[in-house]
Order: sequence, then structure tokens, then C-alpha cells
Amino acid sequence: MIIGVVKEIKEQENRVALLPAGVRTLVASGHRVLVEEGAGRGSGVGNTQYRVAGAEVVAEAGEVWRRAELVVKVKEPLPPEYPYLREDLIIFTYLHLAPLPELTEVLLAAKVIAVAYETVLGPDGSLPLLAPMSEVAGRLAVQVGAHYLEREHGGRGILLGGATGVEPGRVVILGGGTVGLNAARIALGMGATVRVLARSLEKLARLKAQLGGRIEIAVATPEHISAALAGADLVVGAVLVVGGQAPKLITRAMLATMPKRAVIVDVAIDQGGCCETSHPTTHHAPTYEVDEIIHYCVANMPGAVPRTSTQALTHVTLPYLKSIADRGLVAAARVDPGLALGINIWRGALTNQPVAEAQGREWQGVGEVLG
Repeated sequence: MIIGVVKEIKEQENRVALLPAGVRTLVASGHRVLVEEGAGRGSGVGNTQYRVAGAEVVAEAGEVWRRAELVVKVKEPLPPEYPYLREDLIIFTYLHLAPLPELTEVLLAAKVIAVAYETVLGPDGSLPLLAPMSEVAGRLAVQVGAHYLEREHGGRGILLGGATGVEPGRVVILGGGTVGLNAARIALGMGATVRVLARSLEKLARLKAQLGGRIEIAVATPEHISAALAGADLVVGAVLVVGGQAPKLITRAMLATMPKRAVIVDVAIDQGGCCETSHPTTHHAPTYEVDEIIHYCVANMPGAVPRTSTQALTHVTLPYLKSIADRGLVAAARVDPGLALGINIWRGALTNQPVAEAQGREWQGVGEVLG
């Protein structure tokens, strides 16, 4: 199979979808790998390293798209890439389609095959291709939140760890999955007071067991969320509906109850955000204010630490990529039903129910389209 790796064009997205070690593995299995010139620069990987690993380095992104049978990416295709989409081309990347009806329509019209990292399931029901970036985003959320709490950056002038005789900052985390767990760990490590709210009692119990009595937990009811926000210096939105749109747990009215100059880091922004007043931002202009509450809603947070993120991501994607290349996608999906669930678009058919429900579209089951 001919596999293409293009340079990400999302603003300040410095990750790359495949490292030279992955190229070497694929080439050793008889596949060809095309890498756009400079694709790995943001992650500290040069063209020579790709050539030594066996890749063909190509000057133009368009040539990679045209020649490749499968294009592996980090982020969803953007409008300048739409003309390259074609029938039967396989795209393997993060898609997060639920809040992106325009992209969904483009992919359907082009009759591509689109496999989304974020809906691939492991044998245990986990999300193996989402987990590493959720881990990075959860840890970053508290780091950037602490930054924007500094008065110089518009915040309340709060040090999360407090000081001798001074209360620590208060961190509220909405969601008890991978993002929530990692955000809680970092916040606790900084010395903050941490409260986690989640809808799943099982997740709350697991968090309590892992982090001990150092965190407060509560079920994420509107009443509990409102009460927690009233005393929060930093709020981390860490909710996830697999493949679907994030629920709006923080309403505009709730902002008025929060301390002025508090910070919300909405990690769920890839899925539309869990705050009613959230909209996507970039690393170049990461924050904005609503009712004197600072919102940080960068849609590709792990792109801020590309060396770490690229290594973490490619470690988990390579086995799936190799399976698709070795067997073909249909055979690979039949061998691994969890991979089959990653197929969101199949030759003009939408195959992900949560995306369909979010956009009011018809859908077909993956088993039905694969025959």
C-alpha cells in the first residue's frame, strides 16, 4: 500500500502522524511511504531522517494526496485540503465530526473512507488512540490554567498551590475519564484543592481509589456543578461522549456565579465544548473573555508540546496503520471489530450513530456497509 504523510496545516499544529521508526516498520513490510517535505519539522524530525528510514520525501502536499492510497494525519482535513479528497481514498486521523457538519458533508460527497482515531475501541472498551492525547491534554489543562490565573495574563492572581497561611487555589474538573484523571493528578501535584464531578459513579469511585482522599467527588448534576463553580478558580471541561457532541454542562448563567477573572479550560472543545459560551480558539490567540471569565478553548492542545505528543500518538496508531496496510481496511476491520468502529465515513455513507444524531443525518451500521 502507498501511505502518505502530509504536513499539518491547522494553525500551529506541530505534530506529525508518523515518525521515521514507523516508516521503517512499514517499508520493511513492503509498503511505500510518501512524506511531505518538512512534515516532521515541528516535532524535531528532519527530511533526512525520513529518507534514511526508507520514505520518499515529496516537495508538494498535493502530490502526496494524489499518489497515496491511505493518508495518515493528526487533525481533520481543512478547506485547502478538500480538493484532494477523492473516492476510495482512506484517511486515518482525528476527525471529531459531531460539531463539523460542513466537513461531514464534504467527506460524504467525496466518497472517501474516513477512519477516526477517537472512535476506535480496544478489546476492553477503552479508546486506545484517544487516550494518549487525552492524557497530554489533561495535564496541559492545569498547566495553562495556572498560567492564565496569573494577574499578568488577566487572571485572578491566584497561585494554585497557595502559600504558608494562604489557602490553595480551587480546581473543578468536569469529567472522570482520562482527561479528568490526569488533570486531577497535576492539580493535586501543584497543591490545589480539587473537586471532580462526573455522571458515572463507577468513574468517581475509581478516581477516589486512585487518588485517595485528596480529592472531593460529586455526581455531575446541574445543582452540584453550579455550587462547585461558585468557588472555582480554575475549571477544566473534561467530558466526553464517544463520537458525539459534548453536553453543555456550564450555562451562560452559571458564569455569573463564578469568581471574576477565573479560568475555564474547555478540553471538550474538539467535540463542541461543554460550556455554552465556548468556541474554538488557536494557540496564536488561545483565550477570550465572557462575563469576566477567561475561556481557553484551543482545539489542538497537544500541538503545544509536539515532541511529547507525536511520540505518544504514533506509538499507539502504528499497529493499526500497519494492520490496515498489510490486510486492507475491510479485512483489518473484520479481524478487529474495534477498528471497524473507527470507520465514520464509508464511500458516501455516514457510519457513526452519535455523529448522525448530532447532525440530524441518516446513518448505516459499519457491518452493513462492509457486507
